[in-house]
Amino acid sequence: MEDTNLLRTILDEKGEARIQSIARYVEKHIVDNWDSILTIHKDKLNKAYSEAGDAAYGTYSNLVFLPIHRQFKEVGIQPEPRFPGEFEISREWGNEQETHQQRWMWSTVYGPQQEPIGTIVTIIYHDHTQFRVPQQPDILALTEVGKEAVVEALSARSPEFAQALEFTVEYERYLKSLE
Repeated sequence: MEDTNLLRTILDEKGEARIQSIARYVEKHIVDNWDSILTIHKDKLNKAYSEAGDAAYGTYSNLVFLPIHRQFKEVGIQPEPRFPGEFEISREWGNEQETHQQRWMWSTVYGPQQEPIGTIVTIIYHDHTQFRVPQQPDILALTEVGKEAVVEALSARSPEFAQALEFTVEYERYLKSLE
């Protein structure tokens, strides 16, 4: 009940304060739960990684965000697509050993009247050599909405983001390299 009241208070805020408060709310949930989810679901996540590789990070993200989706639904907040965002347009980079990668994904957040509030960007840190989340996921809030505006804002914020390719483009190049 306390969470629902806090979310209703956030919806009463105006302008940039709304998306910033939503981001803080999501971030607090992540701070409180990200590593306990890894512990509680360790066997399930390791099994998912051994069977499906990096798709296990999608399973992890679903476990992290499920309570947020339930709470948001109660007050009429709707992220589109669901958190953490659309994989196909996400961007990834990391270290040469691929043990500390980061994937940036985003969702437009809509209020109860379907008004766009802003965008929540989720940064999922992960390892390609084993199932491991090397650090807590990060959350960024943007007032921008729409793919082009979000890409422009994130490119201005991060040179690595600006240089990284969308997943679909990166994957297409990878497939061509195999020919």
